[in-house]
Amino acid sequence: MKYVPIPVALLAIGRPIPVNIWSDTGQLLLRKGQPVVSEQHRDKLNAFNASSTPSDALAWQRAYERMVHEMLRDGVDVMTIADAGMPSEIREADYVVGAQLSGGWLDLQEVLRGILYQGGLAINPLGRLDSIARKLLALLEADADDSLFCLFQALADDSLGYCATHALLCGVVSALTAHKLGLDPHTRRSLVDAALTMNIAMARDQDSLARQATPLTDWQRTLIREHPERSAAILQAFGVDDPDTLDLVRWHHAPDTAEALPRNLRARKILSTADAFVAKMAARKTRSPLSPLGAAKSIYLGAEGDAAAVGAAMATAVGFYPPGTYLLLANGDTAVAVQRGTKATTPWVVAVMDKNSMPITRYQAIEAAGAETSIVAPVNFETVKLAISADKVRRARERIPRPA
Repeated sequence: MKYVPIPVALLAIGRPIPVNIWSDTGQLLLRKGQPVVSEQHRDKLNAFNASSTPSDALAWQRAYERMVHEMLRDGVDVMTIADAGMPSEIREADYVVGAQLSGGWLDLQEVLRGILYQGGLAINPLGRLDSIARKLLALLEADADDSLFCLFQALADDSLGYCATHALLCGVVSALTAHKLGLDPHTRRSLVDAALTMNIAMARDQDSLARQATPLTDWQRTLIREHPERSAAILQAFGVDDPDTLDLVRWHHAPDTAEALPRNLRARKILSTADAFVAKMAARKTRSPLSPLGAAKSIYLGAEGDAAAVGAAMATAVGFYPPGTYLLLANGDTAVAVQRGTKATTPWVVAVMDKNSMPITRYQAIEAAGAETSIVAPVNFETVKLAISADKVRRARERIPRPA
């Protein structure tokens, strides 16, 4: 029997364990339903490399992800979530193999968030991260505009947390930019793997910082400075041995360093630029988010050499008004971009609010290129107080004429 190590440090004292706990040699250490009774008991479990069966491990991980999702949904403080241990209950549905990856972007976000929150204690991380990366690339290949729409909409929803959405969106933006620049498939996959995990050493803190209204403390500045190396160390402990992925993670804040692998210079610039691009569009308690146009200009204008080429490719690949973001039209309507256009400045849009701030319920996709429908200015997420129907957006996109 193969056994999977469990996150012993996340076992709450006095609460029942929902699975049998075994040593890595097959000795039963704790029966299902029994509690960890003390710190010493927990230390003993750790000394025996406490493990569970693969099916129990994945179901328990799924139960943890569901618990975190429900706490975020209910508005529980991030620091409280960070202190939460492994759940004492596993539902039957948690044992359904692959259920967590059978849906769309929000399902991926939920699974990834659970792995990132557990950091070095994550259960079976390599197989799960590989499944997430494969699913990301499959969804992106199937419909890049829908992928961007879902993730940019999720970026504005702080109830979902920030760290996993940031990671997925950086992966998508990096993959699209790498494709635009003609990078090989191995490099594109390494970029996605690195984007998903580059902040694993500070994922909980990343969510907390997104809601923090006070300046950074010295400890937080140190965490931000050191997290690339710590994230790479966590990945190596997981068993990641791809030198390119580790290089990208380790140097994503210092892409030009001479210590990094020379062959990954352009890829590192892509990841570093995507990281900054997405971060600038995310709201903070201490500042308003930049519009996509403002974020695109910040990575493109003033750049030189390879940085300029990467910035231009990213702006072209994603668009100045990416799907899922908002803009004001010349006729006074507020619209959401739903599909990239033939130019970065002319996306297809759906008007969702008229000039009198009344909701528009009939979704019709139009190209933002005519006199009445040209774009006047981008609109920040926080100013649009409407729920957008993704299904209605998809139906509107189906009516967009296809190129001959």
